[in-house]
Amino acid sequence: MLYRLSSATRDRWDVAVISLKDDGYYGERLRALGVRVLCCRMNTAGQALPGFLRLLRFLRRLRPQVVQTWMYHADLLGGVAARLLGVRAIVWGIRNTHLYQGGVSWSARAAAVLSAALSKRVPRLIVSCSVQAAAEHHRRGYAGDRMTVIPNGYDCTQLRRDAAAGERLRLAWGGRAPKFLLGMVARWDPLKDHANLFAALQLLLRADDQVRCVLVGPGMDASNAPLQQLLRRYGLHRQVVLAGAHDDIAAVMSALDVHVLSSVSEAFPNVVAEAMACGTPCVVTDVGDAAAIVGDTGWCVPPRDPAALCAALQAARLRLASADPQPLRAACRARIVREFNSERMVQAYEAAWAQALGS
Repeated sequence: MLYRLSSATRDRWDVAVISLKDDGYYGERLRALGVRVLCCRMNTAGQALPGFLRLLRFLRRLRPQVVQTWMYHADLLGGVAARLLGVRAIVWGIRNTHLYQGGVSWSARAAAVLSAALSKRVPRLIVSCSVQAAAEHHRRGYAGDRMTVIPNGYDCTQLRRDAAAGERLRLAWGGRAPKFLLGMVARWDPLKDHANLFAALQLLLRADDQVRCVLVGPGMDASNAPLQQLLRRYGLHRQVVLAGAHDDIAAVMSALDVHVLSSVSEAFPNVVAEAMACGTPCVVTDVGDAAAIVGDTGWCVPPRDPAALCAALQAARLRLASADPQPLRAACRARIVREFNSERMVQAYEAAWAQALGS
């Protein structure tokens, strides 16, 4: 989302991105757009204080009118640094809903607690990507009167169904196309609750042995020993394809009959909107704004409830097998195009920046 926002606003704003760590995945991609990228390299041992001094030096050099921060460490450190240099138009960014131990680092939890205490003093606005995340952070002490919600937005000219690419992936993953292919695009992370998915899939396979599942994302490959152990525990190592990371999200979503989100916590799960933009119905757990994204085009169940997740997957399987899937696919895409397009997101951020500037 940060990349999309930078890309969409760079012609009207002089955009620079400061990373507290290093270039990451998007550094060179941002530079290719003409966006300046500066790295504090705080992820290197012993570089916390030198990295903060670099942050101050970068901000002093850039002299920004608006500082938009992105996630807990950036909210705290970027907000404090900007205030020390006299910047007043500071907009924080909240991208998580819950702060589960094991799912969020101790330093992120500490940064969130400190940010709550400073939220009435440092930012002029706090932008949450999710209604549920805004409510949860207000409950945790964040200043509610400075909170606004801007849902994520998507370029639906790029995200669209590609049936041919999807069919090629189905064949590559299975040798022959299964009757029902569900999948989850997610990194290996406790918050994604793959155990919930596997328990539901184990139940589903007792009634329907034609189901297959593909896992796509960082860590979703054979080198992940804990993942392999979890698959063996549920007896799913032959029914689950580990596809690893994949750049062509439209092809991945087009290959699936249903995309499933089994998470225990989310804010605004991008993969759900991306799947729907490609016409792929979704079964989701009721976390963050997942239910609001899906609306009446999919299925929503409580988190950590494999039986309910299995029942929803069975309902999706029956719905797609008993009727023409095209109307449902069209409804999924239409909802994202109408409610969660990138133009609406960009306009909302620009309005927030103008409000922070007082103009």
